Amino acid sequence: MAVALGVALTAAMGVGLAASLDSPVRKPVRFAGSPVVVAGRDTLTVPVRRGPEVGHVTKPLAHPQPVDNELLRELGRLGKIDKGVGQKRTDRKASDRTRSGHTASGRTRSDRAAPDAVGVTAPVDAVRAVVAASGTGARVLTGDDRRLVDPATGRDARALVAVNSFLGTAGGVAAFVSAFVTASTFAFVVALRRREFGLLRAAGASRGQVRRWLLGEAVAVGAVASAAGCAGGAWGAPVLAGALVDAGVAPPWFTVASGFSWTWWPYQLAFWTGLAVAVAGAWSAVWRAGRVSPVEALREASLDVGAMPLGRRVVGGLLLAGGLGLLAWTWWSEPAELLKRKTYTTQPMVLATGVAALAPALVRYVVPLFRRPGFLTRRGASGAAGVAVGRGGAVGLGRARLFCPLGRKRGRSWVGLGRVARANVAGSVRRTGAVAAPVLVVVSLAGCLFGSAATVSGAKAAEAGQRTAAQLVVTGDELRPVGGGDVPGATVAASAATAVFVREDSGTALVRSEARAAPDPEAFAAVTRLPVVAGDVRRLDDRSIVVNEEWERHRVGERVDVWLGDGRRARLRIVAVLARGMGDNGAYVTARNAPSAPLDRMDVTLRDGADRTAVAAALRTTTGGQVRTAGQWLAAEYPPGMKHQTRLGLLMLLAICLTYTAISLLSTQLMTAPVRAPELRTLRLVGATPAQIRLVVGAEAALAVTVGAVLGLAVTAIALGGLTAALASLSAPVGVVVPWAVMGVSVGVCGVVAVGGGVLGVRRMPGAAA
Repeated sequence: MAVALGVALTAAMGVGLAASLDSPVRKPVRFAGSPVVVAGRDTLTVPVRRGPEVGHVTKPLAHPQPVDNELLRELGRLGKIDKGVGQKRTDRKASDRTRSGHTASGRTRSDRAAPDAVGVTAPVDAVRAVVAASGTGARVLTGDDRRLVDPATGRDARALVAVNSFLGTAGGVAAFVSAFVTASTFAFVVALRRREFGLLRAAGASRGQVRRWLLGEAVAVGAVASAAGCAGGAWGAPVLAGALVDAGVAPPWFTVASGFSWTWWPYQLAFWTGLAVAVAGAWSAVWRAGRVSPVEALREASLDVGAMPLGRRVVGGLLLAGGLGLLAWTWWSEPAELLKRKTYTTQPMVLATGVAALAPALVRYVVPLFRRPGFLTRRGASGAAGVAVGRGGAVGLGRARLFCPLGRKRGRSWVGLGRVARANVAGSVRRTGAVAAPVLVVVSLAGCLFGSAATVSGAKAAEAGQRTAAQLVVTGDELRPVGGGDVPGATVAASAATAVFVREDSGTALVRSEARAAPDPEAFAAVTRLPVVAGDVRRLDDRSIVVNEEWERHRVGERVDVWLGDGRRARLRIVAVLARGMGDNGAYVTARNAPSAPLDRMDVTLRDGADRTAVAAALRTTTGGQVRTAGQWLAAEYPPGMKHQTRLGLLMLLAICLTYTAISLLSTQLMTAPVRAPELRTLRLVGATPAQIRLVVGAEAALAVTVGAVLGLAVTAIALGGLTAALASLSAPVGVVVPWAVMGVSVGVCGVVAVGGGVLGVRRMPGAAA
């Protein structure tokens, strides 16, 4: 079941990835009637070092360049010029501001009203020749490539990036949990069948024959399950696509074809991955099964407190040490990586796998934490064959008085029940570890995923609140600049989103840094509280820049070569350095270094005695934007907790993990029940009632789930502790969010499944609980 479900999820997500990578080509809309489209340059190409040679790196510009006016005149001589049914939204706004002098720099450009793209009714070869001769780097688009200048193209591309990210993360989590559950389940099956293997060895079977037999079982089960999973994936792919659209993760047009008609590679990948997971999960267990000797199997007792192979100890220790070492190294070398989703998704997997591998050895240290005075004796109890041993050494109705179903001894019978349950959990470490391991995985993943996402979101919101000193914030797509006397009683500082590019790593990489352009640096400094660690933001001018500590060169007074958002190269002097923070502490330039950037925000502070209502009304009239208080703006831009789409995506991942955990817990409990039949019949003979036996089994399952929850909580604490250290290293606000509700629900679901499976298994055994 685990392999089939994993293959189904892998196939469905692979089909979704194939659909997002090969999305249907949309027909051109803006220039549908023009055979050729000429668009301004939208990429920046910079030479970088590639060892002894020089290569080139290309990145998209923050502000694509318009079509040159001289080029427009040359194209007009070739044929009819069409500016289309509408420019790209951001470029249209920039052009509108250019025509009215409302650029970020507050001045009118010489190429006013220059469009971002035009359609030309002329021969393609002639158009290419004119564009090449112009030397402007403009693009010539024909056929379906004409859609690249449609406004919807960019939105679709961003939406598909989100789809790819979610499907990749979900596929990785599903593969990890599937492999983990398969390996742990198969290992437990082998542990339960040691007597069977010993009898086979006594009958003359060699170690190689036992191993080949078990490996053949794994191949057969894996092949059948993978084939069933592929069929389930073909059915589930359209359902998954619809769920992504409903959750707002995918765009409304996103869909996949039903059946196997879409593409074959996701099903091939899913099938062979499932088969490999089944064989790999069985490999270590098969190797241990081959080492079972006849005498070892016949002498084996039910008590398995020492059942922890050396190889498993070594693997678990290496995984745990590797996870801790990777966490420490990332915090030391690149703490910002710990804030990224791919990091706080993958690193807990390594830690959880290491702790799960060592779970049988850790059980003996966790179980004593639940010893309660008055419920368990001070000396405790040891278990063998599921029956507690009293202080006098007698079993059953000796001096311990474990069971007394009738009469005045009823109160003491519950003490005996607790002792038996705790003794069985501590004595059967294989069974306890098999139940605790999937629980710790789902609890740790729930805690790390939800806790890390909420912590990062909360830190960003707190950091934004610390940077904002304004009482009012004006936002909008078509803001008009404000003059000195337009809004009496207020200080208004406008800014625009842009970007700068810089070569780093000794000239081998081109790094894009988000930036903001401020027409009035002094006013901007007055309405913000930037985390300055060196220099002065008020000294920013057209020949300088403000950077943060993440830049390779970040000393005040040092000059850096940068490429501005529109592709122009500039050499600017560093006048201030900001703390790294959560990534929003980008660079700052003057508006003249971002002339195409449209104004999108204004921070406003009120002077003494100013009327907030009157100022807000004047801002609405003058700027045409939305006026909100700073608190309202922060709540909208940085909502408390997580974004709706992020939370839905994490809930889908948690549902996958819980499904796998339920499969593992239920299969473990049902497989264990027949093996425990002699033990439970012995309890029945010494006076336990069927209800008491079911209570003992249920208490054992609940305690094993609690052990897994404690271990999962420990993994969560380590991961969130590393995240806290990273926030402190980045000088970001520190406030850890522990998702107690999500973790509690996960533990509750695991407890219900484990207890229900244990009781169901006992009820199915004749003579044990009847």
